[in-house]
Amino acid sequence: MSTAKQFKTAILISIVVGTILTLINQGEAFFGEAEVVWFKVILTYIVPFCVSMYSSNMARKDAK
Repeated sequence: MSTAKQFKTAILISIVVGTILTLINQGEAFFGEAEVVWFKVILTYIVPFCVSMYSSNMARKDAK
């Protein structure tokens, strides 16, 4: 898998997983009266991106 494809896949995973986790963790802020903690929202998208990139790089390394 090329680096560009890894990056694109990591972005897509980050969007899907990040959105689901944000709705779970910050749902009351978006749909209720609680305050949105934007730092947590940003981290919620960054973490799945990093995990995806790391795991695909390790899989690529192991395949060699």
